Amino acid sequence: MIPAAILGRYFRSLAEVVFEENVEREVSDNLASYSEIFHAVPALLDAFNSPAVPRDSKEKVLDELIARYPVHRVTSNFLRILLQHNRIRFFEHIRERYLKAVNEHKGIVSARVTAAAPLSQEELKKLEGRLAAMTGKLVNIEMQTDAGLLGGIVVQMGSTIYDGSVRTQLAEMKRRLVEN
Repeated sequence: MIPAAILGRYFRSLAEVVFEENVEREVSDNLASYSEIFHAVPALLDAFNSPAVPRDSKEKVLDELIARYPVHRVTSNFLRILLQHNRIRFFEHIRERYLKAVNEHKGIVSARVTAAAPLSQEELKKLEGRLAAMTGKLVNIEMQTDAGLLGGIVVQMGSTIYDGSVRTQLAEMKRRLVEN
């Protein structure tokens, strides 16, 4: 795995340029499109990472890809730099860190919410409001379901976990009964 310091250079540099040129939305959309392309055609990244494929062939493939799926100049330069420095295999890791940096810059925090069943739009809005009040920031909720929770929800924001699941409450009750 590539050291975090090296990943950091790439996503921070991209974020700086994006905010300097005020093209965050367009570049983020471009990166999402290329993420989909790389997931749909994993052989493409394999070819970009292969030492058996000559660099000029890799550059030609990337040029053709960019011609077919046009992107902003900043995104194009970013993809070319990743390819030149043999870092394109870390595209998804760098993209994820870049998106976190963008959200942080915009005052948005991500929350992973796990519930036993999907929450209604009204419940999500209420939860979003409570989390925003707690953090003082806008909250972007990523919803997951886990029938094993029985009920309640678990919220993870960064390294902090708020566990209000019925499963955890029952386990705590059991622990207390055993202690007494």
